[in-house]
Order: sequence, then structure tokens, then C-alpha cells
Amino acid sequence: MVERRRVLILHTGGTIGMVQGEEGWAPDRGQLERGMAAIPAFAAPEVPEYAITELDPLLDSSEMGPRDWVRIAREIRDAYDEFDGFVVVHGTDTMAYTASALAFMFEGLEKTVILTGSQIPLCRPRNDAQENLIGSLQLAADFRIPEVALYFDARLFRGCRTVKVNCDRFDAFDSPNLPPLAVAGPRFQINRPLIRWPDRVRRQRLVLHEELDPDVGVLWLFPGITGAVMRNFLEPPLKGAVLRAFGVGNGPAGNPEFIDALQTAADRGVVIVDCTQCLTGSVHLEDYASGSALSRAGVVSGHDMTVEAALTKLMHLFGRGHSPAEVRELIHEDLRGELTDG
Repeated sequence: MVERRRVLILHTGGTIGMVQGEEGWAPDRGQLERGMAAIPAFAAPEVPEYAITELDPLLDSSEMGPRDWVRIAREIRDAYDEFDGFVVVHGTDTMAYTASALAFMFEGLEKTVILTGSQIPLCRPRNDAQENLIGSLQLAADFRIPEVALYFDARLFRGCRTVKVNCDRFDAFDSPNLPPLAVAGPRFQINRPLIRWPDRVRRQRLVLHEELDPDVGVLWLFPGITGAVMRNFLEPPLKGAVLRAFGVGNGPAGNPEFIDALQTAADRGVVIVDCTQCLTGSVHLEDYASGSALSRAGVVSGHDMTVEAALTKLMHLFGRGHSPAEVRELIHEDLRGELTDG
């Protein structure tokens, strides 16, 4: 008899395990476990054995931050040898940030870590929670995809490539610049060439990098943005910034105060990473004069990284003690599959 594989479900909060209260939907301890126990499909032989542990307190994902990412990562590290895979149940609002952060925090990962959740709670009769959970459990147990991933609406994405694109439909997430790692149908179709398989010759040891520097931020450029706004945003203690620029990385280069604010901050050691406001595509600062001016002012390309990946990568790199010069170089390196054209 083949022994069933075991998956740890780490319930952090989110819509999937919420109940209706006087002030709206809110997380409820034990609700996820009770809901799953009442559904026969979760006891089917095709579904792996699972254990559930809950963070205390459970959180709406809008409350999540770096400290909570560390708590999640520690739970996985401490249970790493006991389970074949891991499913992190999480709210959708900041799931892409958590998935990106965990990808950078884990080095030498050889088991599958999948984040999932739902748009409708499991306790409601017409929900997306059941399929998201069962698909995540099967993928985490049976396919040994050694990445932090995100599973939603029958698609498995690389975690540090995901963005939330819809708050009303079941297809809430997408991976704009990378196809899914797997797609669920009657059978799972695994896109094996995309997966970052470990070196089978030299077994890796899981390392958790839990130091994250929160002194980073994101600024969305808009027509008419002033130098004063830029200067105020880039003031200490800020160490790194993601600049959501126009098109392929352009900005108002004809505004000397705007350029001076960038140059002053870069000279002070602030690492400014240029990411496009567009959903798909990549930054090419050399294509236009307005992009080249940003590059001369000290801005570095974020290539095709998501904002979530660029922000958490800055937290990770500064948290590990890298100097601004080192961070500028490492931004261009593909550490966890977060960028294509580094």
C-alpha cells in the first residue's frame, strides 16, 4: 500500500475562512478546519492527508506585513522535514506580496509551498474555495515543484511573478510576464521547462533569510508630479524605492526639480528601481530620452519584475546587509525567477 503524502496547511486568515459578523466578514478561528471536515471531497483518496495549523491572531491580509511573513516562513521551516508540501491559506489583497517575500526568504527550497485563498468563503454554497484548496493540496503533495507558488482558479503561478488583477471574479490573479507553472484540468498539466528544479547532484539545505528591511516604498508617477513630492517621498529613512514609471520606464525628464530629487536621493544611497505601470512588458530606460535621463540620475531598471517582487526584493537585499551599490547590482540578477531579462 502506497503511503499517502502529507501536507501542512498554514491558515493565516483571509476570506476563505471568514464568517459574517456585525461589522462584515472577519476571520474566525477553527472555521476553515470545520468547513473542510464537513466536505466529503477533502477525505477522498486522491487528496493527500493534511494537518492544519493557524496563526494567532488570524489576519485579514490587508493587515499583513514583514513580521507576519517571518512568522509564516518560520512555521514552514520548523515543519519542513515532517511534511511533503505546504499550503499557506491567505487573504487575496496582499497575497502576491507575501508570495514574493517568501520566495526571496527561502534559499535551497526543495519542496512545494503554495499560497491560496478564495474570493468567496468556504462556508458559502457557491464558492471558489473548495477547488482552490484541493488543487493546492494535490499540487503540493504530488509534483515536488520546488518553488513558492500561488494557486488560484485552476492555475499555478510562480509566487514572485504574481499580481492581483481582479477583485470581483474568480480569476483574481495573473502572472503578466510568465506563463503558469501548471494548469488544472481533468489532469494537471505541468510546464516543466519553466520550473526552477534544484541541482540533483548536490542536495541543498533549506536556509531562511528572515531579515527584512521595511524602509522602502512605492511611488506611482502621474502627470504633473512635482519635485517637492519626489523630495518628500525620498527623504530618510527611506533606503529603497520602486518607481512606477510610464511605459518602458519613462518620466518627466524635462522637469529639473524632478530629476534633481532623484539624483539627490541616489547620491545619498537610495536605490530607486524603475518598474512600468503597464501590466505586461519590461522597462528599457535606454529607449527614450526621458528614460535615459532617469538612468543618468541614478535610477536602475526593474526589468519585467512586478512591483510586489521589486519591493520585497529590496526589503530582502537591504535586510541581508548589502550596501546600496551592491543592491543596485543585485537588482539586475535573477535570484528566484522574478525577472526575465536581467
